[in-house]
Amino acid sequence: MVPSVIDRRDHVRQVLARLKDYPVVAILGPRQVGKSTLAGLVATRHKGPVTRFDLERERDVARLADAETALEGLTGLVVLDEIQRRPDLFPVLRVLADRRPLPARFLVLGSASPLLLRQSSESLAGRLHHHLLPGLTLGEVGPGAIDDLWLRGGFPRAFLARTDAVAAAWREDFLRSFLERDLPQLGIDVAAPTMRRFWSMLAHVSGQTWNASEIARSLGVTDKTAGRYLDHLSATYMMRVLPAWHESLAKRQVRAPKIHVADSGLLHTLLGLSTRDDLLGHPRAGASFEGFAGGQVLARLGARPDEAFHWRTQQGAELDLLVVRGRTRLGFEFKMSVVPAATRSMHVALDDLDLTRLDVIHLGDETYPLSPRLRAVSLRRLGQDLDVL
Repeated sequence: MVPSVIDRRDHVRQVLARLKDYPVVAILGPRQVGKSTLAGLVATRHKGPVTRFDLERERDVARLADAETALEGLTGLVVLDEIQRRPDLFPVLRVLADRRPLPARFLVLGSASPLLLRQSSESLAGRLHHHLLPGLTLGEVGPGAIDDLWLRGGFPRAFLARTDAVAAAWREDFLRSFLERDLPQLGIDVAAPTMRRFWSMLAHVSGQTWNASEIARSLGVTDKTAGRYLDHLSATYMMRVLPAWHESLAKRQVRAPKIHVADSGLLHTLLGLSTRDDLLGHPRAGASFEGFAGGQVLARLGARPDEAFHWRTQQGAELDLLVVRGRTRLGFEFKMSVVPAATRSMHVALDDLDLTRLDVIHLGDETYPLSPRLRAVSLRRLGQDLDVL
């Protein structure tokens, strides 16, 4: 059953807390993921005046023609939406963030990563907190909606669509708009048909290690160009790239990253899948489940992108997802089954990586031990059985 209202109170609470500690908080995430809605909820909870600028509106852009003059007299909370359209504002925010006493705090919303918005990290070091807003999660929609969330993906408008067909149409429109409008606005000069073809190729190898030469050869470009295209999609939160974990072990380890289309709904659109039967009958269903469940695990743990890896050896042992924070190492395997079993590869990963624990995430209803430090964990029970880091 698809809920009619999505509760994102955890994100509201986290952003409000960070606004007390930092003069500038950036909510980052894909377009249409709900950043503006979240900012509105934060604004209603903020005590004091709120001023909002939408940088896609010509009137608001005109108001910021002399940005420092327009912003320096404001108090309370100032919201700047679609900040990637005006990266030149970051040096201005640095000046305003250093005032004492501080009359205003700034909430900026962006559809590109800090790497793409390079000036944010350079200008606001120590003054800015990044809050990543992912797509909807099982914790927000409830475990009873797992089938809809997996099929339709985490974009609110797709998930809440009246039918699967309407959801599929929305995702197709999103893809077209993203390629034809959003990427050029970020200064990414790649023809939309070329990027669509490249992205579709990635969909067919989602869940596999990145092979630049193979993709580049099929697309008729250089390896370097293919890598640049992947960087663009990663920087705009369309692809999840898991670096390979490697350390001084006796076994030779694979160094290539693993790639996933970040949103399962977009993956299914790129593969031409619009119904659950289409998905379950497709040879990439297992890879789709791995990407979807992996995203749910990362969201549940509150793991940062720089804490997530994959691991594979030349001898065949592998781990779908490794999350490292301090001395804690958590391993995850993803099985599109209801009764997963332990494998030799899992035990190798436990020992070689000195894992705190390895969880096998599956589609069944129960969580149960498989051996010491090794559990089968129901995806539906992540909220109860997987602790936040």
